[in-house]
Amino acid sequence: MSMAEELLKKFEELPEDKKREVINFVDFLKSKEKKDLLTMMDSIISENKEAFEILSKR
Repeated sequence: MSMAEELLKKFEELPEDKKREVINFVDFLKSKEKKDLLTMMDSIISENKEAFEILSKR
């Protein structure tokens, strides 16, 4: 049984209120991942600001 199949089986056994909690948690994880990526990109841009300014003039 794949992980997805196992998760779906366990998910289907939950009561509706717990299913909502699982969905909310998955949404949280996805938004956290996106926030982490944006923070990383901001850091890269900040650390390399001078190089980007030079490149933008070419």
